[in-house]
Amino acid sequence: MAKWIEGTVVAQQAWTGRLFSLQVDCGIGAFEPGQFARIALPVAGQLTARPYSFVNAPRETPCEFYYNLVPEGPLSPRLAKLEPMDVVFLAPQPYGTFTLGEVPDAPALWLIATGTGMGPYLSMLKSEIPWKRFGKVVLVHAVRHAAELAYRETIEGVRAAHPDQFRLVTLVSREPHPGALPGRIPEAIANERLERAAGVELSARAAQVMLCGNPDMVSDTVEALQKRGMKRHRRREPGHITLEAYW
Repeated sequence: MAKWIEGTVVAQQAWTGRLFSLQVDCGIGAFEPGQFARIALPVAGQLTARPYSFVNAPRETPCEFYYNLVPEGPLSPRLAKLEPMDVVFLAPQPYGTFTLGEVPDAPALWLIATGTGMGPYLSMLKSEIPWKRFGKVVLVHAVRHAAELAYRETIEGVRAAHPDQFRLVTLVSREPHPGALPGRIPEAIANERLERAAGVELSARAAQVMLCGNPDMVSDTVEALQKRGMKRHRRREPGHITLEAYW
C-alpha cells in the first residue's frame, strides 16, 4: 500500500480568523465516525503530517476536516492558505479508536467538546449509529467566544432529524451569549447547570460520556465526573468515560 495518496482541495471555509474547515476529494479508505486522517504537506523538502478528525459521515463526500490555526505550527498555517484544486497528501487509511463502537450502551450518550473537538461528534451525529443505540444524545460544545460556535446549520439539521432524542448545550466562557451557559464545563457539571440545561441525567447509571478537546478540559471534566461515581472506560474494565485530548 502506498504511504500517501493525493487529495484535491474542494473548498475551504474560515469560521473565524483561526477556525477553518477544509474539504478534500480523496480516495481514503472506509472509516468509522470518530476516526481521523493523517494530512500532509511539503515542509522544508519533506512531508509533514498531522491528524485531523473527519467531520463528514462515512457516506458523505468530500472528506471534511475542522481545524484550528496554530500560527507557529508547521502545518496548519499552510493548510489555511490552500485553495480549490490545490493538492494535499493523506495516509491511505484512517486511524483512531475514539468511536462509538468502543462505547458501552446506556440510556444517554453525552458528547462533550471544546473548540474543534466537536468535529468527530458531527461525523457521529450524521450517521445512524447513535440514534439506534441511545435514547438521548446530548452535544455539549464549549468555546471562548460566540463566533466560535461553528456548524450551527449542521447541528440544526441534526435537531430537526431527531427532535425527541437530541439535546444541545453550548457554553461561552469569555462573553455573555443568549442561550449559552457561562463558564467552563467542569464547573457546570459540579453545580448541575449542565444537566438542567440538557434535561438529561448525567450519572453512572444513566449515561456514557465522550470527551474531546482541550486537555485541561478533559482532565478537569474527568475529575468532576469521577465525583459522581463515573470512571474511565477501558475494554478490560468497562466504565463510563471515553476520551481523546486534542493537541
